[in-house]
Amino acid sequence: MNSRYPRSPVPAVLAVVPRGNRVLLVRRRHPPDAGSWGFPGGRLDLGEPLLAAAERELHEETGVRARGIVAFAAFDVIDRDIAGAVRYHYVLNAVYCQWEDGDGVAGDDAAEVAWVRVRDFHTPALIGQGGGTLGEQVPPLARMGWRMARTLRREKPV
Repeated sequence: MNSRYPRSPVPAVLAVVPRGNRVLLVRRRHPPDAGSWGFPGGRLDLGEPLLAAAERELHEETGVRARGIVAFAAFDVIDRDIAGAVRYHYVLNAVYCQWEDGDGVAGDDAAEVAWVRVRDFHTPALIGQGGGTLGEQVPPLARMGWRMARTLRREKPV
């Protein structure tokens, strides 16, 4: 995602994909979170529903196929420059996706792909360089997605 100095907030999605006791993460290739781990995702295309956008972005960034089930959280990521002007403003919508196929390979905006155990989310490297709003959201969103998978009992076995 790259929308510097926008006129209005940019709607985007994050694909939260649990599989067994792991959740899929990507190391971001581009600003504003280059080098940080997060969920696959990106901007919506005009006329594209949230669930479809999550499925598309997931496949573009990782090659993984999953079915978008439900958007379950939304939050702002706002970054200001030294003068206080808004450099980036995303409204991120977390979408729980049911894994269908693929182990994941970095592509598009991802520098690296990993299936990370939910219990390992305390690891500082997963929070990103210098923290930040998006990095702070990774552990709670991953746990919510993992709980949804267990509750819905729709995930295919690993």
